[in-house]
Amino acid sequence: MTTALTYLDLTDVQRESLAALPFDGHHLVSGPPGSGKSVLATQRAVMLALSGRPTALLTRSNLLRQAIAPSVSAVGPQDEPVRVATAHAWLTQWYGEGAPRSTDGWFNWPALYERAALAAPPAETDLVVDEGQDLPPAFYRLCRILGIRVTVYADECQRLTETHSTLAEIAKSLGDCTHHDLSGNHRNTRQIAALAAHFHIGVTPPPLPERAGPPPRLHRFSRPNAATNLLVGLAEHNPRQNIGVVLSSTQAQLDLLAQLERVSPRLKPQLYTSQAVQGRYRTIDLARPGIVIINRASAKGLSFDTVVVPDAHLDAVTDPTSAGLRMAYYVLTTRARQELHIGYSGTREPSLLAPVPGELLHRH
Repeated sequence: MTTALTYLDLTDVQRESLAALPFDGHHLVSGPPGSGKSVLATQRAVMLALSGRPTALLTRSNLLRQAIAPSVSAVGPQDEPVRVATAHAWLTQWYGEGAPRSTDGWFNWPALYERAALAAPPAETDLVVDEGQDLPPAFYRLCRILGIRVTVYADECQRLTETHSTLAEIAKSLGDCTHHDLSGNHRNTRQIAALAAHFHIGVTPPPLPERAGPPPRLHRFSRPNAATNLLVGLAEHNPRQNIGVVLSSTQAQLDLLAQLERVSPRLKPQLYTSQAVQGRYRTIDLARPGIVIINRASAKGLSFDTVVVPDAHLDAVTDPTSAGLRMAYYVLTTRARQELHIGYSGTREPSLLAPVPGELLHRH
């Protein structure tokens, strides 16, 4: 559930971070999950717009765009509003009809560089990028050519896309760029953060928060509808909470939606897939309590009261030491504010989860 936080609602550390950013130049702000990067990206964009500078707030994910747009609208100026868009949509509008694409789903960057040298610059003079590690270095090089001031909020331990940037690549691509660190975890409970730290791939995991909650749970689904029954129970016992269900494929999302609508249609679950062009699977209400079924690729930057990952058995074939797999579970686990449930089918625990001690992950 999203809330429009004002400057006064920020923690002292967050306010200090925001105040430390000069209005001019390029800035890179890095912080762990729960440190408030999306909140600060919103506040930074609003502050720039209030100063009279045309500003856009960009994301890689359309679902993250939907999540933060209401907050920007609530606290931002109405006469010269902040534009909230995906990077793809922003670039397509700037380039115009027929923006050349590449095989990785992005753009033919040399063609965009050439256009940048010849065409008029974008309407915005300032960009704020949330989850900036998921945009390629070429995007930041283009911003440098266009002469746009860029503020990036990122965490390179949370990459879920194939085309991504390290913090060093972002700074190098922008050129003269100042780096600011953001600390703290204001999203997760201590128990959830402790499990997430088990999957952390950096040198030192972030400090654990003080807030306590129930331990994360691992469920073995021995019956076909076990995952569905777990979700129905969670939704009925917590009718005011939003429950994020994260799956690996669109087909699994659709199958689960059909089961939930058959077993308990009154719950009115929502589903989002980036493959949908429009309609009920493209635009959803993230502020509404209840079940939201999303894909792993869309989880970045989001948070839910309860998170359920019901298909961990699909990761059994992946090397448990894989940095990509560990990073994926680091992202997935840190989406949960209150409760975290991981499930698998079969008789053996997935190899990534089997070594996790019981005090971090309770077996159910």
